[in-house]
Amino acid sequence: MTKTVAVIEGDDAAPEAVGPTIELLKSLDLNIEFTYPVVGDVAINDYGSPFPEEAKVLIDDADTTFFGSTSGSSGVALLYLRWGKGTYANVRPTRYFPGAPSALANPEGVDFIIVRENLEDLYLRTEGDLKDLSNLGLISKTSRKPIAELGEGRYAIKAITREGSERVIRFAFELARTRRHELTVTSKYNMLPESDGFFLEIAQELASEYPDVQMNHFIVDDFACRLVANPRQFDVTVMPNLYGDILSDAAAGLVGGLGLAASGCYGKDYAYFESAHGTAPDIVGRNIINPTANLLSAAMMLDYLGYNEASQRLHSAVVAVYADGDSLTPDVGGQASTQGLCDAVRARF
Repeated sequence: MTKTVAVIEGDDAAPEAVGPTIELLKSLDLNIEFTYPVVGDVAINDYGSPFPEEAKVLIDDADTTFFGSTSGSSGVALLYLRWGKGTYANVRPTRYFPGAPSALANPEGVDFIIVRENLEDLYLRTEGDLKDLSNLGLISKTSRKPIAELGEGRYAIKAITREGSERVIRFAFELARTRRHELTVTSKYNMLPESDGFFLEIAQELASEYPDVQMNHFIVDDFACRLVANPRQFDVTVMPNLYGDILSDAAAGLVGGLGLAASGCYGKDYAYFESAHGTAPDIVGRNIINPTANLLSAAMMLDYLGYNEASQRLHSAVVAVYADGDSLTPDVGGQASTQGLCDAVRARF
């Protein structure tokens, strides 16, 4: 059966990495059809909207979406892929490849996954002026002052729901079953017992359904220290949205940077895949943006689509290119172009 992938190349230098990645996938003869929704500035010019209905239909009709990085009007499509499609679990693998630069003295064996809740927490983006809360009678549990007496300022609402937490934690438990049967839960449950503590409470409730998975937990600042000091101790980790966003980027720095940071966002019946780095406007047009994150995200996508062997071969080819070291882009110590790295991966496929 033919699978359909909607491709949104993104902004600035992102298309320079997405294009060769998709061309590599096309060369594999995997019975995949690629469609190209028009979004962003081009869509504004052609349709009068950054996310026209025609683009939404192509995404809805596709089995998945492959998304480049956004820095502008194409971001509205990303909002749809996340909140519109309900992709609640952001999966961020961190694995060291021999040949990649690392901040660690001994990065060998680093191989863990951060599962980030993707839809709620502070990313509800419900913010406003503190004076709007003055009539609610809220009191700070630390200063003991009424919110109305704090003075001029702003607020942001952090929401941790049972439904949102259960589904992402259950996702992480199931993922742990495919690896070392170990799961780490982290949040700031000591200072925020009603919200972050609720996230941990739900994890502890679900743990009884997974007696074969060893679950432990750390306060998020303790976890961050442990992540840097001994990342090999972790396998699958799960955390609320904001912590996952920050710590997954920090984790990438341990093994070579965001140029290697793949990402997949999974929902009940849809998923999309994107590199975790930005659009690199400072190097646009130079064909040196690192395509590794795109290639590894593509491997995750192939696995999701059921092309498991091709996924493993693509992943292994990337590992081989890094071990060889002759076809790496400048950000990881090489002199190759974006296309050159992709060609080297294709040659080892």
